[in-house]
Amino acid sequence: MSDLIPGRATPDRRLADLALSDWAPVRSIRRPLTEITRLEVPAVDVHNHLGRWLAEAGSWMVPDVGELLGLMDRVGVATVVNLDGRWGHDLDANIARLDTAHPGRFVTFCHLDWTRLTQDRPTEHLIDDLRRAKDQGARGLKVWKDLGLAVTDASGSRVLPDDPRLGEVFAAAGELDLPILIHTADPVAFWAPLDRHNERIDELQEMPSWWFGGADHPSFDRLMAALADVVRRAPGTAFIGAHVGCAAEDLDWVSALMDQCANFHVDLGGRLGELGRQPRRFARLVERHPDRVLFGTDAFPLDEDSLLTYARFLETDDECFSYAAGCDVPPQGRWDISGAALPPEHLRAVYADNARRLLSL
Repeated sequence: MSDLIPGRATPDRRLADLALSDWAPVRSIRRPLTEITRLEVPAVDVHNHLGRWLAEAGSWMVPDVGELLGLMDRVGVATVVNLDGRWGHDLDANIARLDTAHPGRFVTFCHLDWTRLTQDRPTEHLIDDLRRAKDQGARGLKVWKDLGLAVTDASGSRVLPDDPRLGEVFAAAGELDLPILIHTADPVAFWAPLDRHNERIDELQEMPSWWFGGADHPSFDRLMAALADVVRRAPGTAFIGAHVGCAAEDLDWVSALMDQCANFHVDLGGRLGELGRQPRRFARLVERHPDRVLFGTDAFPLDEDSLLTYARFLETDDECFSYAAGCDVPPQGRWDISGAALPPEHLRAVYADNARRLLSL
């Protein structure tokens, strides 16, 4: 049968060879987008990196603190939590440069030196280190994913967060009034097979070391079980599960742990790509736990586009917009997101009130 519409073009077979990395489709949806120039509520960003830990050797992630403060004032960020304190002299340097120099604008969390686990009496030493960090001015503890994925003890065995030697350490943080922001696992796709079905294949091609699907790493579910055990075993310690409790793809799991453990909170850092695909489900999570969801960006160096994209997601019902403004190809997956349109009382809680209460700001 001939075509009903004459003049139909012959398919361009060259497109069959178009590389995925070169494909950058332009959305054809026509819809209004809300004009946003600043956050609705002066916010506390509980998940950011301002120090030297993740920067090039010897440099600061934020070379000009005054410039950062200008951005914060312009867009509406009252305080930023710096998760790069580390320990010892590094902790002193971070606190002097940020917290002491600009009171109320920055809060620095320390880390623990897990090489203590290769020494005698590791629990005792780690608790002493935590007390020392508190005396230096640390306002919380950051526990990163290396605990579970990389840290080993004196025998060479991998150490997971629920290791018995660490239970007293995490309990001590609560006694010292130091909340723990804990990042235990990455997106589920980082454990999935590296094949055509993996939705984060662009990202994993760029960062192959982020794939943990091999037999030499604990499974995603094993790490989530460890996180849940840690939270349950230290009920006197406030935990902030980074990246929406490390399980932004499974908000039912997150909500269930929040139901079980009143000490478990979550931040939003770096997960708009997941949350924006399920904005109504996310809004229900906030409605169920309005006092334990915290604003955080994990956008470093912090920039205006990232902050306003978070505002668009949290404040509006806009549809079909990029979670990574300015990128031809979104870095975490090839999709758009829609806004959650949180009501004003939930916006105030998420943006600021919950963090202020938890951090005594």
